Amino acid sequence: MTSTSLRLVAVSAAAVTVLALGACSNGPGNTGPQSGGDQTEVQLVNPGQLTVCTHLPAPPFEANDDSGEVVGFDIDLMGFVAKNLDAEVAVIDTPFEGIKSGQDMATGKCDIAASGVTITEERKQAILFSEPYFDANQGLLVPAGSDITDLSSLRGKKLGAQSATSGLDYANEQAEENGYSIVEYQDVASASQALQSGQIDAALHDLPVWTELLKQNPDTFEIAGQFETGEQYGFAMKLGNEALKKVVDESIATAKSDGSYDAAYEKWIGDVPE
Repeated sequence: MTSTSLRLVAVSAAAVTVLALGACSNGPGNTGPQSGGDQTEVQLVNPGQLTVCTHLPAPPFEANDDSGEVVGFDIDLMGFVAKNLDAEVAVIDTPFEGIKSGQDMATGKCDIAASGVTITEERKQAILFSEPYFDANQGLLVPAGSDITDLSSLRGKKLGAQSATSGLDYANEQAEENGYSIVEYQDVASASQALQSGQIDAALHDLPVWTELLKQNPDTFEIAGQFETGEQYGFAMKLGNEALKKVVDESIATAKSDGSYDAAYEKWIGDVPE
């Protein structure tokens, strides 16, 4: 399976009606529903584009490749959705705070956010989530050869975490018991650089992101521990945008049933879990 390569583009506030039929479409200019299906009307913020907010870099979910194009597991899944809307994917790199709060979707900056967004009850107050598409745990990254083995080993030390993430929430929840201080970073690249330079003693983030980093830096870092937090990722949309949610959910379900999801998972992440 080939990845979906994208260019970062600016997005206008114009709206366009795209007629989609569940997980299939009738093609440009044809508004008639296919036999046996219900017509679903999806409003996109930019003509002919599914505009996706993300926060780079966060491989293997989204990152720039050597040519500067955005690729990754989330991006491939957005490609499945766009295909079912007869649209192209356009990616906007934006701070995670605007995604987490739902503001980017509510104000029409983008149609949907694909950025490893953990589904929480609090976030559901401002975001319409797709069905979960990925199960995620937290991982504790340390320098290779470190004597840190778990959070309790960090007493009196510094733990890095990305701002506005569930990893930061978990770090805060465990801080008093384990006696460490927290240093916030805007992205995982900044946190890993701080760890490598000795500014912090460990960093906490989603395990698949660290696993990808270790592939590139096998002698620099190691995973000291992982924590089963029961987190699941969902794609984030504007509250009330049920038409788009329907297409997204059906696209995910179709990809899982026809093998496209597994192929993307194996390409970007590794062995598909049972």
